[in-house]
Amino acid sequence: QLRLVESGGGTVQSGGSLRLRCEVTGRQHRTYSMGWFRQRPGEGREGIALIDSNSDTYYKDFAKGRFTISQDTTGQTLYLQMNSLKPEDTAMYYCAEDSVLTDLRRLVYAPRYLGQGTQVTVSS
Repeated sequence: QLRLVESGGGTVQSGGSLRLRCEVTGRQHRTYSMGWFRQRPGEGREGIALIDSNSDTYYKDFAKGRFTISQDTTGQTLYLQMNSLKPEDTAMYYCAEDSVLTDLRRLVYAPRYLGQGTQVTVSS
């Protein structure tokens, strides 16, 4: 069974950087979409970026220029490089995957697989 495990969260000062990591184990499909979303306490999920098995990427507008999604050559490790972090980036960050090529909205709101999340806190 596929499992996603995020890491790399922590506390950083405003303007700093973090690199989140999502390890994938147990994948048995060749086609996939993977992505990141975040959720602040009391708020809904906010999609950030998506990458698929063709290495095509998609970003929400707020993430363009500050966040970069990537994967290793095996597709079993997903990254989110976050630069110029702001206090409003504080949230729990989740990794999600589906076994089809899909869009970020569907991946965020109906993921087939979901990690447990990693907390990012940006202090001012």
